[in-house]
Amino acid sequence: MVGRVPRPRRPMTTLPTRRQFLAASLRAGLALPALHALQGVAAARPASPSPGSPLAARFRDLRHHFIFEYYPWYSGPPAYTHWDFWDRRPPLDISSRYMPRLGAYDVRDKAVLEQQARWISDAGVGAIALSWWGRGSPEDANVPYIMDVMKDHDVKVTFALEPYSNDRGRRYASDILYLLREYGDKRGWDALLVLKNEDASEGPVFKGFRCILPRESTDCHDVTRPVDDYTPDQLWRAQTDAVRDALRHDFDHVTLLADSLEFARTPASGFDGIGIYDNYVGPETYARYATGASRAGLVFSFNVNPGFDGIQPRAIPDCYSAPAFAPAAAALDFTRADDRERAALLSQQRISASFAATLAVQADPALTNAKRGFFLVYINSFNEWHEGHAFEPMKDAADLTPAERALGYHNPADGDYRLAALGRLVRSVLRGEREPFDRPSTGGLSWPV
Repeated sequence: MVGRVPRPRRPMTTLPTRRQFLAASLRAGLALPALHALQGVAAARPASPSPGSPLAARFRDLRHHFIFEYYPWYSGPPAYTHWDFWDRRPPLDISSRYMPRLGAYDVRDKAVLEQQARWISDAGVGAIALSWWGRGSPEDANVPYIMDVMKDHDVKVTFALEPYSNDRGRRYASDILYLLREYGDKRGWDALLVLKNEDASEGPVFKGFRCILPRESTDCHDVTRPVDDYTPDQLWRAQTDAVRDALRHDFDHVTLLADSLEFARTPASGFDGIGIYDNYVGPETYARYATGASRAGLVFSFNVNPGFDGIQPRAIPDCYSAPAFAPAAAALDFTRADDRERAALLSQQRISASFAATLAVQADPALTNAKRGFFLVYINSFNEWHEGHAFEPMKDAADLTPAERALGYHNPADGDYRLAALGRLVRSVLRGEREPFDRPSTGGLSWPV
């Protein structure tokens, strides 16, 4: 776990290799006794700079600590998977408020991946977290295509484990071992993210979505029903313990994050920390939530985001409530160019505010991350086009075709403004600059809690 005395890496041939260990673990089905007692004492770590030092002086692989959420679920013709979500008809009519610069692309297209890898790398970001929907899923099948390209740009890959089935909690540990075997071990660890803490201890990091849930929920008709994918805390604890038992001889630590603000249940379930996905969790709340996480002994990662501008279904489901544009603003008329530019300005201000806020709480010496030498920034997202928070460039408004304009896309004049703004911020940190990131600025705006 994060915060334990780092274990030595393993040059000794008397201990099993990472390859041998993972293969044996999977064969054993997680019935995993200790393979060997570790010998000697923890390897000496280099003296670390103080938590007040610039991040570039504290983390040697700093760009790998900035992680884009990446969605590998898009396909091209004839299916146009996900571009057709909610009754859209791609390639012209797609399930997004914005038309991507690359159009309705296929994530298996090498030319697409090469361009995306260049965009990611040029912004100073060094990792992506793939949305993963279980073994044998289309998203799982697309992983090798993505890793093959990303490795050539030194963009590492990790995973965000999604709620792919109602009982996926029972397979959490075996899923993580599968991901390490298939996309770490079998590839010679050429692209999988192994994150280094400030003391140079290292290990993989995984984030889970919809892990800590209520047992029941009540709908708009005041009907209370069980939550189908609820997983009891004790089952999560058994699974997270199994992950650590399986990997305790192979990495200094493994960091398991839950997308949760439940500060009692999250550690009880065995998670090391929280990784917040929701863009409605405004940056003005990060300090309060980081304090709560620290009191619970959790590390934390609050995302950098441009807000939210999600697509709406054309056939409205029962109990559906349309999510609001974020950051909160007076009514916007997206048929007007001025309002599209105002929305882009609000989005850019949210990027700056969320970036400053997440760096500020992670640098606070009173909080868990600085105390443990842990730093991690998720950026939401590179290409979640349905929810309208993609940093991947969209078409400039002037480049939309007449047919695309008729569909009312929200593209502003400058289609890469989000990525450009993010890149300026990230590259400043990589250069060792500290200001203006020591304190967040909301630019006079307010966001919903």
